[in-house]
Amino acid sequence: MEFILQPWPWYVAGPAIAFVLFLMFYYGRAFGVSTNLETFCTIGGAGKFSDYFKTDWKARKWSLVFVLGIIIGGVISSQYLMSSNAIALNPETVKELAALGFANAGSDYLPAEIFSVANLGSLKGILILLVAGLCIGFGTRYAGGCTSGHAITGLSNLQLPSLVAVIGFFAGGLLMVWFLFPLLF
Repeated sequence: MEFILQPWPWYVAGPAIAFVLFLMFYYGRAFGVSTNLETFCTIGGAGKFSDYFKTDWKARKWSLVFVLGIIIGGVISSQYLMSSNAIALNPETVKELAALGFANAGSDYLPAEIFSVANLGSLKGILILLVAGLCIGFGTRYAGGCTSGHAITGLSNLQLPSLVAVIGFFAGGLLMVWFLFPLLF
Protein backbone atom coordinates (compact mmCIF):
# COMPACT_ATOMS: atom_id res chain seq x y z
CA MET A 1 0.00 0.00 0.00
CA GLU A 2 2.95 2.32 0.68
CA PHE A 3 3.95 2.16 -3.02
CA ILE A 4 0.51 3.36 -4.13
CA LEU A 5 0.53 6.40 -1.82
CA GLN A 6 3.89 7.66 -3.12
CA PRO A 7 4.53 9.32 -6.48
CA TRP A 8 5.18 6.59 -8.98
CA PRO A 9 8.77 6.41 -10.21
CA TRP A 10 9.52 7.20 -13.83
CA TYR A 11 10.15 3.54 -14.67
CA VAL A 12 6.52 2.74 -13.74
CA ALA A 13 4.72 5.90 -14.88
CA GLY A 14 6.63 6.23 -18.17
CA PRO A 15 5.81 2.75 -19.49
CA ALA A 16 2.19 3.17 -18.31
CA ILE A 17 1.89 6.35 -20.39
CA ALA A 18 3.61 4.61 -23.31
CA PHE A 19 1.13 1.72 -23.07
CA VAL A 20 -1.83 4.13 -23.17
CA LEU A 21 -0.27 5.88 -26.18
CA PHE A 22 0.24 2.54 -27.89
CA LEU A 23 -3.44 1.71 -27.40
CA MET A 24 -4.47 5.15 -28.71
CA PHE A 25 -2.27 4.77 -31.82
CA TYR A 26 -3.44 1.21 -32.37
CA TYR A 27 -7.06 2.35 -32.43
CA GLY A 28 -6.28 5.39 -34.60
CA ARG A 29 -6.78 7.99 -31.88
CA ALA A 30 -4.62 10.93 -30.81
CA PHE A 31 -3.85 11.62 -27.18
CA GLY A 32 -4.75 15.15 -26.16
CA VAL A 33 -7.39 17.00 -24.21
CA SER A 34 -8.18 19.96 -26.46
CA THR A 35 -9.83 17.81 -29.14
CA ASN A 36 -12.01 16.28 -26.46
CA LEU A 37 -13.04 19.72 -25.22
CA GLU A 38 -13.86 20.71 -28.81
CA THR A 39 -16.26 17.75 -28.85
CA PHE A 40 -17.99 19.08 -25.72
CA CYS A 41 -18.30 22.52 -27.33
CA THR A 42 -19.79 20.93 -30.44
CA ILE A 43 -22.32 19.01 -28.35
CA GLY A 44 -23.16 22.25 -26.52
CA GLY A 45 -24.06 24.01 -29.77
CA ALA A 46 -20.92 26.05 -30.46
CA GLY A 47 -21.41 25.29 -34.16
CA LYS A 48 -24.15 27.96 -34.17
CA PHE A 49 -21.48 30.57 -33.47
CA SER A 50 -18.42 29.22 -35.28
CA ASP A 51 -17.97 26.99 -38.31
CA TYR A 52 -14.96 25.44 -36.56
CA PHE A 53 -17.33 23.52 -34.30
CA LYS A 54 -19.58 22.26 -37.11
CA THR A 55 -18.39 18.69 -36.92
CA ASP A 56 -19.98 15.31 -36.38
CA TRP A 57 -19.41 14.86 -32.66
CA LYS A 58 -20.73 11.30 -32.84
CA ALA A 59 -17.62 10.34 -34.81
CA ARG A 60 -15.59 11.48 -31.80
CA LYS A 61 -17.78 10.06 -29.04
CA TRP A 62 -14.78 8.02 -27.87
CA SER A 63 -13.36 11.32 -26.60
CA LEU A 64 -16.22 11.57 -24.10
CA VAL A 65 -15.01 8.32 -22.56
CA PHE A 66 -11.47 9.74 -22.52
CA VAL A 67 -12.60 12.83 -20.55
CA LEU A 68 -14.72 10.66 -18.25
CA GLY A 69 -11.60 8.58 -17.58
CA ILE A 70 -9.63 11.72 -16.73
CA ILE A 71 -12.31 12.77 -14.24
CA ILE A 72 -12.66 9.33 -12.65
CA GLY A 73 -8.88 8.93 -12.49
CA GLY A 74 -8.53 12.30 -10.79
CA VAL A 75 -11.18 11.44 -8.21
CA ILE A 76 -9.64 8.04 -7.48
CA SER A 77 -6.18 9.58 -7.20
CA SER A 78 -7.19 12.46 -4.94
CA GLN A 79 -9.49 10.43 -2.70
CA TYR A 80 -7.72 7.08 -2.41
CA LEU A 81 -4.12 7.25 -3.61
CA MET A 82 -2.79 10.38 -1.90
CA SER A 83 -1.58 10.38 1.67
CA SER A 84 -1.71 14.20 1.88
CA ASN A 85 -2.54 17.31 -0.13
CA ALA A 86 0.71 18.93 1.01
CA ILE A 87 3.32 19.65 -1.63
CA ALA A 88 7.05 19.39 -0.94
CA LEU A 89 8.12 22.89 -1.97
CA ASN A 90 11.55 24.40 -1.62
CA PRO A 91 11.60 26.68 1.46
CA GLU A 92 12.75 29.57 -0.72
CA THR A 93 9.72 29.08 -2.95
CA VAL A 94 7.46 29.12 0.11
CA LYS A 95 9.03 32.42 1.21
CA GLU A 96 8.61 33.97 -2.25
CA LEU A 97 4.98 32.85 -2.45
CA ALA A 98 4.33 34.19 1.06
CA ALA A 99 5.74 37.55 -0.07
CA LEU A 100 3.21 37.49 -2.93
CA GLY A 101 0.37 36.90 -0.46
CA PHE A 102 0.04 33.11 -0.44
CA ALA A 103 -0.29 32.39 3.26
CA ASN A 104 -0.24 28.58 3.14
CA ALA A 105 1.96 27.87 0.13
CA GLY A 106 2.55 24.16 -0.28
CA SER A 107 -0.22 23.03 2.05
CA ASP A 108 -2.60 22.27 -0.82
CA TYR A 109 -2.55 21.80 -4.58
CA LEU A 110 -5.05 24.61 -5.19
CA PRO A 111 -4.20 27.75 -3.20
CA ALA A 112 -7.25 29.48 -1.72
CA GLU A 113 -5.90 32.86 -2.86
CA ILE A 114 -6.71 31.81 -6.43
CA PHE A 115 -9.26 28.99 -6.26
CA SER A 116 -11.57 29.86 -3.36
CA VAL A 117 -15.26 30.54 -3.97
CA ALA A 118 -14.82 34.03 -2.48
CA ASN A 119 -12.03 34.81 -4.93
CA LEU A 120 -14.10 33.52 -7.83
CA GLY A 121 -16.79 36.08 -6.97
CA SER A 122 -14.35 39.00 -7.00
CA LEU A 123 -13.76 41.15 -10.07
CA LYS A 124 -10.05 40.27 -10.02
CA GLY A 125 -10.82 36.54 -9.84
CA ILE A 126 -13.31 36.69 -12.69
CA LEU A 127 -10.94 38.74 -14.87
CA ILE A 128 -8.04 36.36 -14.23
CA LEU A 129 -10.16 33.34 -15.17
CA LEU A 130 -11.59 35.08 -18.23
CA VAL A 131 -8.24 36.29 -19.56
CA ALA A 132 -6.55 32.96 -18.73
CA GLY A 133 -9.31 31.02 -20.49
CA LEU A 134 -9.08 33.22 -23.59
CA CYS A 135 -5.29 32.90 -23.68
CA ILE A 136 -5.41 29.14 -23.27
CA GLY A 137 -8.16 28.77 -25.86
CA PHE A 138 -6.38 30.98 -28.37
CA GLY A 139 -3.01 29.35 -27.71
CA THR A 140 -4.38 25.86 -28.05
CA ARG A 141 -6.12 26.70 -31.29
CA TYR A 142 -3.11 28.60 -32.67
CA ALA A 143 -0.68 25.80 -31.72
CA GLY A 144 -2.97 23.14 -33.16
CA GLY A 145 -3.28 21.29 -29.87
CA CYS A 146 -2.72 21.37 -26.15
CA THR A 147 0.25 20.63 -23.94
CA SER A 148 -0.65 16.97 -23.47
CA GLY A 149 -1.20 16.42 -27.18
CA HIS A 150 2.02 18.10 -28.27
CA ALA A 151 4.27 17.10 -25.37
CA ILE A 152 3.20 13.48 -25.14
CA THR A 153 1.92 12.48 -28.57
CA GLY A 154 3.68 14.97 -30.83
CA LEU A 155 7.12 14.66 -29.29
CA SER A 156 6.89 10.86 -29.20
CA ASN A 157 6.18 11.01 -32.95
CA LEU A 158 9.18 13.33 -33.43
CA GLN A 159 7.00 16.09 -34.91
CA LEU A 160 8.87 19.39 -35.28
CA PRO A 161 5.72 21.54 -34.83
CA SER A 162 5.14 19.83 -31.47
CA LEU A 163 8.69 20.61 -30.39
CA VAL A 164 8.17 24.27 -31.30
CA ALA A 165 4.83 24.30 -29.47
CA VAL A 166 6.29 22.72 -26.32
CA ILE A 167 9.14 25.24 -26.31
CA GLY A 168 6.50 27.97 -26.62
CA PHE A 169 4.47 26.50 -23.76
CA PHE A 170 7.50 26.46 -21.47
CA ALA A 171 8.59 29.96 -22.49
CA GLY A 172 5.07 31.25 -21.85
CA GLY A 173 5.01 29.55 -18.46
CA LEU A 174 8.34 31.08 -17.49
CA LEU A 175 7.20 34.54 -18.58
CA MET A 176 4.00 34.14 -16.57
CA VAL A 177 5.70 32.99 -13.38
CA TRP A 178 8.59 35.45 -13.41
CA PHE A 179 6.97 38.58 -14.83
CA LEU A 180 3.15 38.54 -14.89
CA PHE A 181 2.43 36.55 -11.72
CA PRO A 182 4.15 39.07 -9.40
CA LEU A 183 2.13 41.87 -11.01
CA LEU A 184 -1.16 40.06 -10.42
CA PHE A 185 -0.57 39.16 -6.77
